[in-house]
Amino acid sequence: MYTELAGAVVVVTGGSRGIGAHTARAFAAEGAKVAVLGRDGAALEKVAAETGGLGLVADVTDLAAIEDARRLVEDELGPVGVLCAFAGGGIARPGPTASMSEQEWRSVVDGNLTATFLTLKSFLPGMQERRAGSILTMSSSAGRLPTNLPGGGRDAGNRWGAPVAYEAAKAGVQALTRHVAAEVGPDGVRANCLAPAAIRTERTARHMPPEVQEAVAAAHPLGRLGEPADVAGAALFLASAQASWLTGLTVDVAGGRVML
Repeated sequence: MYTELAGAVVVVTGGSRGIGAHTARAFAAEGAKVAVLGRDGAALEKVAAETGGLGLVADVTDLAAIEDARRLVEDELGPVGVLCAFAGGGIARPGPTASMSEQEWRSVVDGNLTATFLTLKSFLPGMQERRAGSILTMSSSAGRLPTNLPGGGRDAGNRWGAPVAYEAAKAGVQALTRHVAAEVGPDGVRANCLAPAAIRTERTARHMPPEVQEAVAAAHPLGRLGEPADVAGAALFLASAQASWLTGLTVDVAGGRVML
């Protein structure tokens, strides 16, 4: 559908599985040259083989590691035209805000918000210099609305919803994206954010019992869980020339669960 993406160099962080891997495959299907970054070398190799691209092990909370990966991509594939900063990480348990440890907070904020900032910090200068580029960041519906509201939790019966650090970090990704979009728009670079709700990734299918999946699906006006392809499709559109006058948006890929 997006012939202008043929030959484009696309980097997807968090590309070893789930939404990131599916997005990498979607760009490759459009003829893009794709590099996937992540921590699981074996999984990255698999995605790289499927996309005919590069799989690079890199910790995106480490600027030096991101810089090394960026230079490798540029040497092997060329200047990056599309950056999908999708990596997210950190460990924290849902629960009361006052019960969250400092270590849990820092883990989740670093794994999501700081990782996104460092990735943009590395790739932005080249895009600005070339006066072209499209950046996509990854937030969540948890960054839109408190998930501990009645019916808002990710799984039925969990009154705490997502950890507060996750909600704060994902809201921060949206604010970061808007700031960057306003800053680099005059340089010909666009930045948009994706905010999925419940997506049936491999992890969700493995850990969420069928009856809980049904309950979560029922909370969405469209009556189903999202699929990685739903997010990948939105990513393709936002990176394409058809979205050339769109920047600073947070797109809720949420089946109607979030309407803003």
